[in-house]
Amino acid sequence: MQGKLIRSCLRNFALAAACTGMLHAANYTFQTINDPADIPLQTPVFNQLLGINNSGVIAGYFGDGTKVNNNGFTYQNGAFTAENVSGADQTQVVAINNTLTGGTYNTAGFSVINATGVNHGFTNVGGTFTQVDGPSTTFTQVLGLNDNSQAVGFYNDTNGNAHGFLYSLSTQKLTTLSLPASLGATAVTATGINNAGWIVGFYVVSGADNGFIYNPLTNTYSTPTDPNGTNPMFFGVNDLGQVVGTDTAAGGFPEGFVYDSTTNTWTVISDPASVQTANGFGISGTTLNGINDLGQVVGFYADAAGNVDGLLATPTPEPGTFGLVGLLLTGIALLTKRRFAGRG
Repeated sequence: MQGKLIRSCLRNFALAAACTGMLHAANYTFQTINDPADIPLQTPVFNQLLGINNSGVIAGYFGDGTKVNNNGFTYQNGAFTAENVSGADQTQVVAINNTLTGGTYNTAGFSVINATGVNHGFTNVGGTFTQVDGPSTTFTQVLGLNDNSQAVGFYNDTNGNAHGFLYSLSTQKLTTLSLPASLGATAVTATGINNAGWIVGFYVVSGADNGFIYNPLTNTYSTPTDPNGTNPMFFGVNDLGQVVGTDTAAGGFPEGFVYDSTTNTWTVISDPASVQTANGFGISGTTLNGINDLGQVVGFYADAAGNVDGLLATPTPEPGTFGLVGLLLTGIALLTKRRFAGRG
């Protein structure tokens, strides 16, 4: 029965996403991960984990951007590797994919030149950094990256309004996203993209945030209603259609969630060590930013000592699902590779 279900899942991406019910997570284990390079520079410390790939390699940064400049890094198995844009004062590594180039995974994010305050997006392919700027070159951030040389992010226009975009690494072409006029969006931020080209992010209407999912196969936008809080923002999406993000809880503090787009279910995930009162950095609660195909999520939280700590939350699947997970994801990866073979 399981073999028949897996074969059905692999024939259709949308159905494969529905099979995430087999990967149901009963609980999460939480791990705090902070770059030790931050500790001698500032107390309390400030770390954010923003992206994670299927090998468990994490992208993020430390530094509050004021007292200590932002310093980008990648992390795996207890080891931190610095990643900073040459000539920039500050770097945030936001996204990481599953593609190895020159022995390292490709990443993306943005950098800041303090003297001008200009934000430039970037992609890093095998150690080669490419600057990404929108039509307005004063503020651009790249926030999501998939395995098919596509990235997403946003740029601000001269009035300070945000515009989400899709960017091709192969052609270096940037395309502004256009949400349906019926949504009434005054600002749009694209934050994540998976290998099927689904784009997630959030838009603003009358000062309120709303999450969106764009499906390029049907050229449609969906705007799920969050039952647990207000101002939902979608920050990342995996190949199983699971979306990670943050909303505002009833108490007024941020809480993380995973939204399953195929079953329309929301799971609140907040680090048990997080506090609800804003600290000296103005941060409280839990914010989740990245998710991989194993359901691992990364983000950050405010603790009782005033720190902003990077977090990794790993789901604990029901017994007997581990082998099934590996087989399903391997099949999806093979189909995705075949689908995009030969494309520029």
